[in-house]
Amino acid sequence: MGKKISVLVVDDSATVRQVVSGILSKDPEIRVMAVASDPLFAMEHMKKEWPDVITLDVEMPRMDGISFLKHLMATRPVPVVVCSSLTASGAETTMQALAAGAISIVTKPKLGVKQFLEDSSANLVDAVKAAAQANMKCVRASAASVATPQQKLTADAILPAGSHAMAQTTERIVAIGTSTGGTQALESVLTALPRVSPGMVIVQHMPEKFTAAFAERLNSVCAVEVVEAKHNDRVIPGRALVAPGGRHMLLKRSGAQYYVEVIDGPLVNRHRPSVDVLFRSVAKFAGPNALGIIMTGMGDDGAVGLLEMRQAGARTIGQDEATCVVYGMPKEAVKRGAVQHLVPLNLIPTEVGAFG
Repeated sequence: MGKKISVLVVDDSATVRQVVSGILSKDPEIRVMAVASDPLFAMEHMKKEWPDVITLDVEMPRMDGISFLKHLMATRPVPVVVCSSLTASGAETTMQALAAGAISIVTKPKLGVKQFLEDSSANLVDAVKAAAQANMKCVRASAASVATPQQKLTADAILPAGSHAMAQTTERIVAIGTSTGGTQALESVLTALPRVSPGMVIVQHMPEKFTAAFAERLNSVCAVEVVEAKHNDRVIPGRALVAPGGRHMLLKRSGAQYYVEVIDGPLVNRHRPSVDVLFRSVAKFAGPNALGIIMTGMGDDGAVGLLEMRQAGARTIGQDEATCVVYGMPKEAVKRGAVQHLVPLNLIPTEVGAFG
């Protein structure tokens, strides 16, 4: 067996520290090196041993998680998984953490934390393992997954394959799928786009209640309008629709107009929203009028859907390994022959502009 992933758990709740360390310690690939009630105690542990990953609460006494995270990113970057409460204030604070360089989010409610974390143990373990693979050079330069042990479903569970795309329209659709490391990558792409850009539909793996805050943050810094998608929202030039956490988003067409459906349904590739579901719907209803982009992320969600887009005549690109925080999703798409071109993150806006 290779070297275990060493994890430092930082949370002011003794219950959370106990449960998180217990869950992680059960995995044979993970070693909890220490627990700390706040960042100052954490730094004492880090003087003795540097962790591979930190799980970090953001609301703590003496020093808050955001300040600690910024200090780490400025001095010696380390992959950080944020543990945040399922509240509006928790979501807003977590957006600040992601902008500061955190890799991903694990949610926790105000009440019933112990049972919730135990029920979400696979999510927590997967988040730590993904963070351990992160390319921190990319995080530093730019600064849900939701996994369960159940059967891995495909997009067939939501939408059957097949094409209803118009041969040619004047409207162009850009579909983007991303996961771990995607919040910073998406901000880099969307802030570089002019107001007059093709309509965009985006799946970023993120827990329920966090996508609204994420979209609001992007909207405040982008020329294009960025909103969390609602059922029947139109896809129009200058607007980016972000799939809400906990719901699937599908592209549909009525005449020459595109709109989205936001629906419930089972986890696909252990995710909801799923990139594969979005990409399949884009292949089916937009075909050659679409550009598919698969970006940084753990796992293979979106690889099959991007291949279906390419087979339907869409243009497809993937973020290259050098600029990915985690080169998982693009790598799997390349393996399947879904990607026509690999491009670095800074050139993706140019691809979008050329397509539109």
